[in-house]
Amino acid sequence: MYEAHFGLNQPPFSLSPDTALFVRLDDHEACYQLLTHVLNTGEGFLKVIGDVGTGKTILCRRLLRYLSDDHLAAERFHSVYLPNPMLSPVGLYRAVGQELGLSVPMKTDNADLLEQINQQILNLAQQQRGVVVVVDEAQSLPANTLEALRLITNLETEQQKLVQVILFGQPELDDLLNQNRFRQLRQRITFAHYLQPLSRTAMRQYLDFRLTHSGYNGPSLISDRTLKRLHRLSGGVPRMINVLTHKALLSAFADKRFQLSPGDVDRAWRDSRPRINSRRPWLAPVLAGAAVSLLAMITVWSLL
Repeated sequence: MYEAHFGLNQPPFSLSPDTALFVRLDDHEACYQLLTHVLNTGEGFLKVIGDVGTGKTILCRRLLRYLSDDHLAAERFHSVYLPNPMLSPVGLYRAVGQELGLSVPMKTDNADLLEQINQQILNLAQQQRGVVVVVDEAQSLPANTLEALRLITNLETEQQKLVQVILFGQPELDDLLNQNRFRQLRQRITFAHYLQPLSRTAMRQYLDFRLTHSGYNGPSLISDRTLKRLHRLSGGVPRMINVLTHKALLSAFADKRFQLSPGDVDRAWRDSRPRINSRRPWLAPVLAGAAVSLLAMITVWSLL
């Protein structure tokens, strides 16, 4: 809608994980280098933890592109991608088997499926290829399914691990892994990376890169004052940066301006934040009053 107005050839702040717009920020680049290092050195498990919107999915997609497009990586590894971890153990084995090229009968039980998977992994090992299992949204793995995943990784030789696992997940993944039943699995996680929100300097780099790679070549669209407001309201989270900047561009476009203002960011924030149901405007003060009353009661009880 606003692309022609600002001289863009594509939307610069789409929410889809477009690896062509991957910004080599220090934190994200360090994570990517760690991922490739762990794969190339044959370590077993690695986890990447980040809150909602911090860039896990685009890192996951970039890793998958490396495994498929890089000639040496494609020769060394067979990747198994699990974008939906909400699977039963048998569902996990079916998904892994299909990704490994197996024809999996619907009535095959867990033991038979695991045996077929192990045999295929051994076949790939004879071709000097390892298996990399990449799990997105891993915090949603049911406990029994995570244990089933661990069983797949038991297969190894004296010289090397035949299966490597990369877990991308929200902080709740640590809560899952900290359960006592997964103490063996925790010991196998040799590396971990925790993605952080962007600093203001990193956010400037992020915005400029995306605008430039979307065709913008004019004067700075975003002043330091606007950047400061955008950083405060987005918390430095890439997904929120995308949402707010996209809406701020729409706001400036509507006013026929060619630079974003702090007011555009404020307008974008008001449009994006959660709202109380507009058909029940009385609900907001009621909830606020209830919260104050509850806090007062808790304070009184603590003094008794």
